[in-house]
Amino acid sequence: MFTGLVEEVGRLKSVSRQGEAMVITVGATIVTKDVKLGDSIAVNGVCLTVTSFDRSSFSVDVMPETYRKSSLNELKTGEPINLERAMQAGARFGGHIVQGHVDGIGHVLSRKVDANAVVFTIRLEDPKQLRYIIPKGSVTIDGISLTVVDTTEDGFTVSIIPHTLAETALQNRRIGETVNIESDIIGKYVDHLLHFREPESQKRGETSKLSTAYLAEHGFL
Repeated sequence: MFTGLVEEVGRLKSVSRQGEAMVITVGATIVTKDVKLGDSIAVNGVCLTVTSFDRSSFSVDVMPETYRKSSLNELKTGEPINLERAMQAGARFGGHIVQGHVDGIGHVLSRKVDANAVVFTIRLEDPKQLRYIIPKGSVTIDGISLTVVDTTEDGFTVSIIPHTLAETALQNRRIGETVNIESDIIGKYVDHLLHFREPESQKRGETSKLSTAYLAEHGFL
């Protein structure tokens, strides 16, 4: 679990592709201080497992499902990357609940200066994801916990303060570029519970065949 507060902007040192599988190595100094094999690190908002490391870098595998559903397949050597270690129990919870499980990608439609802030408009590749994004709710863009300003027909807007822009790779995102989007987990769970389809047997009013007599007959009692 993560909070969406980026700890460090690393740099992509190398990427090895084999079909839709990747091994990427990221240069970093903060997240590698106490790293161990098997640790989770959010890489541009994607939770990945450390497979090797040294004092100034770490490597992770990217499986085909992640390759297809995130913007990691577009990474280029030297590109800045948002990094966050998994949160520790008892630490301050400054962002919101972030799993690092990207729901899909979005595209930067516009970025406009608004006094001391920059307003980004994001167009979702899958507009169905809008059901989980609400004005003044939480959303994660490339691993950054942000507040939704408003929604549009096919996306949403966020307003970025100078500190967040300066301390994350979002400052490098230009119009047309791709970003990873993770919706608020609470909304996804509520939606699933409300719309979960019951098994056909329950819809027809059928009851379980289990009874004390049945269990005794088959040697369970």
